[in-house]
Amino acid sequence: MTEGDDRIIQSKVTMIKGIGPKKADCLRKLNIETIEDFLYFYPRTYEDRRHIRKINSLRDGNVALIKGKLTYILKGRITRRHTLKLLIRDDTGSIEIVFFHGGYLAKTLKLNEEYILYGKVSVNQGKLQMLHPDITEYDPDQKLSIVPVYPLTSGITQGEMRKWQKEALSYLHALNEYLPKSTLERNRLCGIHYAIENIHFPKDRKTLMQAKYRLIFDELLFLQTGLLAIKRRMASVENGVSFSEEVTTDDFIASLPYALTAAQQRVLNEIILDMESGKVMNRLVQGDVGSGKTILAAAAMYKAVKCGFQAVMMAPTELLAKQHFNDLKLIFDKHQIKLGFLSGNLSMKEKKETLNKIESGEFDVIIGTHAVIQPNVKYASLGLVITDEQHRFGVNQREILSKKGKNPDVLVMTATPIPRTLAVILYGDMDISIIDELPPGRQKVITRAVKEDGREAAYEFVRREVRKGRQAYVVAPLIEDSEHVDAKSALGLYDELKEKFKEFPIAFLHGAMKQADKDRIMNELYTGKIRILISTVVIEVGINVPNATIMLIENAERFGLAQLHQLRGRVGRGNDQSYCILITEKGSEIAEKRAEIMRTTNDGFLIAEKDLELRGPGEFFGIKQHGIPELKIADIVKHVKILNTVREEAEHILNDDELLIKEENISFKNRIDKLFKNTENLNL
Repeated sequence: MTEGDDRIIQSKVTMIKGIGPKKADCLRKLNIETIEDFLYFYPRTYEDRRHIRKINSLRDGNVALIKGKLTYILKGRITRRHTLKLLIRDDTGSIEIVFFHGGYLAKTLKLNEEYILYGKVSVNQGKLQMLHPDITEYDPDQKLSIVPVYPLTSGITQGEMRKWQKEALSYLHALNEYLPKSTLERNRLCGIHYAIENIHFPKDRKTLMQAKYRLIFDELLFLQTGLLAIKRRMASVENGVSFSEEVTTDDFIASLPYALTAAQQRVLNEIILDMESGKVMNRLVQGDVGSGKTILAAAAMYKAVKCGFQAVMMAPTELLAKQHFNDLKLIFDKHQIKLGFLSGNLSMKEKKETLNKIESGEFDVIIGTHAVIQPNVKYASLGLVITDEQHRFGVNQREILSKKGKNPDVLVMTATPIPRTLAVILYGDMDISIIDELPPGRQKVITRAVKEDGREAAYEFVRREVRKGRQAYVVAPLIEDSEHVDAKSALGLYDELKEKFKEFPIAFLHGAMKQADKDRIMNELYTGKIRILISTVVIEVGINVPNATIMLIENAERFGLAQLHQLRGRVGRGNDQSYCILITEKGSEIAEKRAEIMRTTNDGFLIAEKDLELRGPGEFFGIKQHGIPELKIADIVKHVKILNTVREEAEHILNDDELLIKEENISFKNRIDKLFKNTENLNL
């Protein structure tokens, strides 16, 4: 695209007739600020207005286009609302048309003129009726067409959007084709002008499908090429940390009180091969809750330290970071490995002392929160970076941490199983390992769903379990009661349940508490002093109390499947049978489906697939927070076949021109750079 062309399509929308400052403000809410934004703002659906129906063929519920003569106009009042009633007649019958607040229309309509109307048919007292249809004067020269329907915001109408979009298309000549000619030919794709024209105003279904395919292909190709380029860049870095093959993890593994599963051993071998390769490791390790990922992270850190390097593990919350620190200290003390803990809540004296020991190399392993990537943290010899629960972090934060050492190896651990299709999108820049086996002897958590009328029975079940010496969690979606949200709050439940369970020590935990209070409560939970913990989802990830056997989730309908599975994963960690009770107050169809899936499977990967199907990729897994372009038209669930084709094409392009410096790839590269501009991660 030339500089001049770019200036045209990057012009503000106020260049379009009818869009002044107020309308521009409305459009900004739809993320439309430039003419290019308009061109890539796609309809959400379409109305087929190509075929006129005879009035006598209409039935209740039909959505139809009709043509007829206006034979009657009545302006009146119904329940204080100005109402306009019309009668439209064709050669087969008549239909009543009603507009509430329709006085403005009466001035423009003419008796005995022919009109075209589009709307939904209803039957009122035996008579056909349309409420608020689109109505225009019949023009025999006007071509009937498929009409776009756009997402709207307050202050904007469909008519305005269609009119403005047509004018935006008059600037389409400024957009040059950016896909390489060879890609267009290999995949039989239509041109970009044809695609954008027909995504907005398609001539027919065939042209609409061609346009959609091209634009879906584009989105996925930009994404896959960008991520593959990052992956190749990482793999090509020869001056990564070289961990000695002479230093093994055999002694470390032998010191554990249990044997690794076959899946753990396979994944550990993949990690070790990466570490010894001399190239930068960039690997994602997936595993279901309780599959034993943390011990593999510990083995990798052991090898890094024994090879003379530091290792850092960053956790998304201080609660989880503190637990990792406590658990790993017990393991590493046996091997003379010194641990440091860093978070934003340390005192000035503690923080200064910790930073000095990190910089001097006295601390071999550093566990912490986002504090470990702050500019004032200097590492003596950082060789390995581990991020726990990657879905809480973005590409940018991972990149900042990586830059604190000389191309350190990067290992990402996530306990949120991600369907393969989504993993390819979100982690296309990484190698992926999967721990697809749980340690032997683990009992499946029994899951039950109950309605409001089963609450007391559920509480009684909790009482019986706690009397046996067990511990229980009760989780609510809110910290405090809200007049805007009809759901239980953790604070409200705490007040209610401390009276109901007077015989047991009970505590309340939420993310906004002071760290010292969180630490005290967690210590009392681990030691068994607290028997019932009322909490928000702050305990969703990583909390490990083997004696806890009950997870009771209030307003389960307000949680996604993946989150419910994570919460359930807080129990079932000991030898006793564990239970998860889902209490739902309002049973939507999706809530019922979620409960059924939770009852019938404990497989996190299957649950993730189902969650993706129910919620869609955007809501399932916030793509924006991963620092990668948002998908406007592509859907990785529906378009998985296109995704596979696109991945092959991305590999083909990069195999031929890895840096995308050939003339036919320049516009393509510029497009990718623009879409990835916020990742700080794509420097082709």
